[in-house]
Amino acid sequence: MSGSFLQPKVPRENRVRKCFVTFMAMVSCAFAHGAFAQSFPNRPITLIAPFSVGGALDLIARGVGQRLSEGVGQSVVVDNRSGASGAIGSAMVARAAPDGYTLLLGATTTHGINPALNPKLGYDPVKDFTPISLVATIPHILVVNPSIPANSLKEFIQLAKSKPGMAYGSAGIGSPHHLAGVMLGMMANIDVVHVPYKGSGPAMTDLIGGQLQFMSVELAAAEPHIKAGKLKALAIATPNRVPGVDLPTFAESGYPGFEVTAWYAVFGPHGMPEDVVSRLSSEIAKGLESPELRERFEKLGAKPVGSSPRELAAHVRSELDRWTKVVKTAKIQVE
Repeated sequence: MSGSFLQPKVPRENRVRKCFVTFMAMVSCAFAHGAFAQSFPNRPITLIAPFSVGGALDLIARGVGQRLSEGVGQSVVVDNRSGASGAIGSAMVARAAPDGYTLLLGATTTHGINPALNPKLGYDPVKDFTPISLVATIPHILVVNPSIPANSLKEFIQLAKSKPGMAYGSAGIGSPHHLAGVMLGMMANIDVVHVPYKGSGPAMTDLIGGQLQFMSVELAAAEPHIKAGKLKALAIATPNRVPGVDLPTFAESGYPGFEVTAWYAVFGPHGMPEDVVSRLSSEIAKGLESPELRERFEKLGAKPVGSSPRELAAHVRSELDRWTKVVKTAKIQVE
């Protein structure tokens, strides 16, 4: 064999020294990581709320932020970065350092519907984030103007089939209200007309006024109008009945799989240390047990819902799959 293929023999002492140096480097890195996790957090945390001040997401973010602050012993600053249906604030967090000091209160829109509507959103809802915990859900219900001669979902569907072109409102193209109407039209095989508004408030006003016939909307938003007799509720879009809400589910009414729930969850940038994720998830879970936070959520019609990071990751994938199918089937495009 040619000598050019022979490797020079490394003295045993050098090999031992090299292994020792490598081992110490690994120990040092592990120690540094552990020390970081134990000292986290040592400065304020920013919780990005990707919608404007005063809405349900903002109020939920502030409630969660307050309880998280008490749990970790540091300030949690809620920073509203609204725009592009939550995409601007979400993209900011996706690009932030994965150290646990910049978090996002994401939602159905930011991690379910927006990515289904726009593959070029500027962030990947799965690859660009570290899931931490679900925090709350708000169910949708189907409401109609009181003049509609239907007192159940079955009666409403029969009426819609006999009168094609019934109109429903939404907070805009691609909103949960819009896609819920699309899904109902597909599942019940009814011909309905979508009327987009700049926010769900104006749509609700026109529904009450009789310009629209029906709408899928958050329970909390519709409840005062239902109690005042200005709207009539027919069904709730949850897998099971909700305690304290006297409404049958869509499944009970013959449409299993029709589920529309506004959900809210805490995410961080991709690549966060597992110990930091575990600490945040644990503190959020403790905060959700707080009577004060539960009372705050109850006023919003929201149900506190904690989860493990793994459960949240599975939930996001499930929501993406579901809304992507609806968008593709209905060929919905957002300009």
